[in-house]
Amino acid sequence: MTPLTLLAVFIVSTLLGYKIISHVPSLLHTPLMSAMNALSGVIILGAVTATYIAGSVFFTILGAIAVAMAIVNVFGGFDITHKMLRMVAGKKK
Repeated sequence: MTPLTLLAVFIVSTLLGYKIISHVPSLLHTPLMSAMNALSGVIILGAVTATYIAGSVFFTILGAIAVAMAIVNVFGGFDITHKMLRMVAGKKK
């Protein structure tokens, strides 16, 4: 794929994702976040694989940065989801 095609796919998927997420009811945000955290876990596997087969030092470093960012995203997402669930659950008796 050419870089222009990849850029077009990125832009269209970003706009489509924003449009879809903006119409999700607030009640469904927590389950949606949990599903996205699971997807981020898959992205970590892809980033690790891409880093492993990288042909140069630059791409290895770039892959390591991608792995680190995906890990931060997963842990941050689970933390926020946990906080949202605690707010909804309220106090236990």
